[in-house]
Amino acid sequence: MAQESSIMELDQMITSHQRALSWIPRSHPTYTAYIHLLATSRFERYELSEQKEDLDKSIVHYTEAIFLPPSWGFYLNMVQVFFQLVISLLRRSKEFKQPEDAKSSLVQALAIQVELEVDGTGDIEEMVMLCQELLTCHSSESDPTDAFTAFFSAILCKFDQRKQVEPLDGVIQCFRDALKIFPPGSHDVLHGLAFSLSIRFFKNYSNSDYDEAMTLLESLIASSPLRDDDQYLEEAISRCRTLLGSSSLDNELRHRVTDNMASLARKRFDNFGLTEALQEARSYTSEIVSLASSSSTHGTSEEQFDSVDAVRAAYPMKVVEEKIQNIRKLISKTPPRSSERNVYLQRLADWYTTKFYRTDDITDLEEVIKCRRVLLASTDKSYPSGFQSALDLGNDLYAAFECSNMMEYLDESITVHRGVLKMQSAQPVYLSVIQQLVQSLHKRFKLLDCEQDLDDMIELISLGVNDKFAKVSHRFALSCAWASLARITSQPSVSVAYEKAMSLIQSSLVSAPTLQIQHARLVAIRGLCDNMPLDYASYQIGMGQFTQAIETLERGRALLWSEMRGLRNSMDHLSRFNSPLATKLAAINQDLESLTMSVTPSGTIGISDAGSQVDDGMDPFGRLVIKQRKLLEERDMLVSQIQELPGFGDFLKAPSFQTIRSAASHGPVVIINHSEWRSDILILFQDTPPSIILTTNDFYQRANKLRDRLVVARKEGLNSERYGRALRSVLDGLYKLVGRPVIDRLRALGVPEQSRIWWCPTSVFCSLPLHAMGPIPSNDGTPTLSALIESRKPNPKMSYQPSLLLVANPDESLPGAFGEMAVIQSLNMRLPVATLSEKNATPAGVVEGLRHHGFAHFVCHGTLETGKPFDASFKLFDDERLTLLDIVRSQLPAAEFAFLAACHTAELTDDSIADEALHLTAAVQYCGFRSVVGTMWEMADIDGSEIAENFYKSMFSRNVQGIPYHLRSARALRDTTRKMRRKKGMTLERWVNFVHYGA
Repeated sequence: MAQESSIMELDQMITSHQRALSWIPRSHPTYTAYIHLLATSRFERYELSEQKEDLDKSIVHYTEAIFLPPSWGFYLNMVQVFFQLVISLLRRSKEFKQPEDAKSSLVQALAIQVELEVDGTGDIEEMVMLCQELLTCHSSESDPTDAFTAFFSAILCKFDQRKQVEPLDGVIQCFRDALKIFPPGSHDVLHGLAFSLSIRFFKNYSNSDYDEAMTLLESLIASSPLRDDDQYLEEAISRCRTLLGSSSLDNELRHRVTDNMASLARKRFDNFGLTEALQEARSYTSEIVSLASSSSTHGTSEEQFDSVDAVRAAYPMKVVEEKIQNIRKLISKTPPRSSERNVYLQRLADWYTTKFYRTDDITDLEEVIKCRRVLLASTDKSYPSGFQSALDLGNDLYAAFECSNMMEYLDESITVHRGVLKMQSAQPVYLSVIQQLVQSLHKRFKLLDCEQDLDDMIELISLGVNDKFAKVSHRFALSCAWASLARITSQPSVSVAYEKAMSLIQSSLVSAPTLQIQHARLVAIRGLCDNMPLDYASYQIGMGQFTQAIETLERGRALLWSEMRGLRNSMDHLSRFNSPLATKLAAINQDLESLTMSVTPSGTIGISDAGSQVDDGMDPFGRLVIKQRKLLEERDMLVSQIQELPGFGDFLKAPSFQTIRSAASHGPVVIINHSEWRSDILILFQDTPPSIILTTNDFYQRANKLRDRLVVARKEGLNSERYGRALRSVLDGLYKLVGRPVIDRLRALGVPEQSRIWWCPTSVFCSLPLHAMGPIPSNDGTPTLSALIESRKPNPKMSYQPSLLLVANPDESLPGAFGEMAVIQSLNMRLPVATLSEKNATPAGVVEGLRHHGFAHFVCHGTLETGKPFDASFKLFDDERLTLLDIVRSQLPAAEFAFLAACHTAELTDDSIADEALHLTAAVQYCGFRSVVGTMWEMADIDGSEIAENFYKSMFSRNVQGIPYHLRSARALRDTTRKMRRKKGMTLERWVNFVHYGA
């Protein structure tokens, strides 16, 4: 009777526990406690009823309790739960003849031993063997789930204890074998395999391990990517957003994902310069601080929030000191070298770091260092993030040196950081460690003048430059430092360093999805990207390598134009050999061009993005990045295939000297290299070796002063006397610095008088009026040699009798525009003239009109936007703008010549890069026009009609009949400016303003 009573009581308890569980979600803080009570009640009823069903269900519930989150307000001893599970399994093995339960029990007993941190290095290996045996004897009546649950738990414990998981390959194979037997969706086995693969990935950095783990975990993986790969970054952001959008996400995980999302958003800002990303990062950081101060964060411990720098920084100093004292008390109660003690030491170091940032008291930093040393001594170096303790200690030691100037700190910092580089798991941070080591060694070299430190710096930099895990822009900066240091110290690796820098700067551009971001990246490293190609060329010239120097200057200038021109590369030659490859590459190039020349899309998810297209949490910018990466991968594969074809080894590679020397087919090209190391003038000829003109030691500084003089005087206004005097002085200085030496050399080489020459300047010379100095007969310029070569290629679509498109927007501020329009329209006696003015002059209408006319003449305002070269524009009707980006997108098959009679069309925007030549004149030339006339600054409206009349009179003169139109424009501009100069009252800046680009 008593037994029946007990069973009835247990029935009631079981029913009560089941009812409670049905009322609360799995995420509820008491759910785990009820599951454990249900398991215990089931087991107790089995002991009375001896019903196998009760025993089976108790085993299921004990297993579930082990993997549920800890109960809030209810202490549950997991070791005890494991013990109860093992007892249950042993009972089932003995009483129901299930020997596999004994093996499962042994696996769980070993898991308990791992959790208790008992010294047993063979535990994992023995568990692998037992689990494999369970899989071998698996039948429909046996279930090895409990064993694999315990097995996975042991792996997690080893990881948390920062101990090596061995044999890792055996663990992975065991989980793989289990997947073949377990039913689909077996969470613990899938998670165990993914987790084990991730551990191996952190050791070996195998892409196959990463890909397999990501496939297994799918959207549950939201960790920050290790490689500097923008695609991984966007995928991580997408996953984090998806998780944060889930209403079932518990507070602890929400806190962790929010913290991770703040880091990812900031990395996105660093990579792409998206202002939205920086705002998003700040928003998530504020949310974490808000969560920490909220009282509604059940299930999330205070310590979890305190691990975030921004949260600790928000506490007043009194609270910081209290936190330190409380953690010290906890440390005093924990055994040495235990994982719990290490957690407290880490927190103590974090709080002392927070305090040091406020006090600048080195004693606080010394406390941090003490904690770091203990942590490092107790850390398994093979643990995936075992390098972090060493990295933190090295950084703190360097900070202590900065505070105290004590060499002991600097020496130890160098030693510790060297140790980090020996850890394979530290590969993702190698570059940052190398950068810090180089800085430390440089400090020590300056103090002690030790040559070994210098040699070590160069060796370390060379390692960092080749670090595939590092950001390309950081590797580029390091390669520039390598080249400079090697050059200063006469090391033999100078050329290697410069070549690495040249390849990395191009890689940095290609990885940016839009032109605007590519330009922003160049601006961010402008001090390096401006100077490095010029410095490399100066080194090659000093070594007597003139042809290589010219190749370097061509590769290192106008990078954006070169990249875009590569997307429009003709496929005609390839089509004759392999039409399918040519067709496929042309299609990919077209897709990449459309994507690259698009306006950078939003980096946030707005109302307009709602719906299925953003179910993955990815915003428009993220999808753009993913699409670009896929296109680039496809393109790289195709290009590699093409380069293997006979005769196509140089396909899409940088042009050789033999190719670029053809730029001088119609006359010599003068290249001015402006480098602080040494400056030189090179004259390129088609059939003879380049000629070098050595410059004076002060050439570099004199050129800078000429540029500065013009910039300062311009602030007084173009019509001011001061600007006129400054311009005259600059032209005189330019002639003495460049013009006279060039004329003297050309005469000495026997170049006929009045021959055309082209200027290909660099650096400050790009904004100086080289075309107008002294008695030089030519007004020609070119942004690159390739652009000049391209302008001379035959155009089968060009009509012998071209038509002209007049684009005009006359208004009150341009009273002379009507007279200029009348001059152009009167040309209809010589060639057809079409006019787009007022409401017909829309951006779309102008672009469409340019496709059908060989000549174009613009009469309107030109505008510049500081720091935004792609927004430079022609002002059309109703204030609509035809921007530089609009023009670049166009492909104009019939284009021959354009006259841009508007302000600033050949002028660079402020904060732009001189050698990139991002102005309207270069854009018009890029999209198809072979010759273009532009303006270096504001154009005087009163000159428009007279210039147009004289220019086209010369263009259509009988003296030039039979000469192609695009070859007449330079002479026509020369004749026009000569007449302007002779006109009474003509000021210098009005005729100097006009410059000719192209053939």
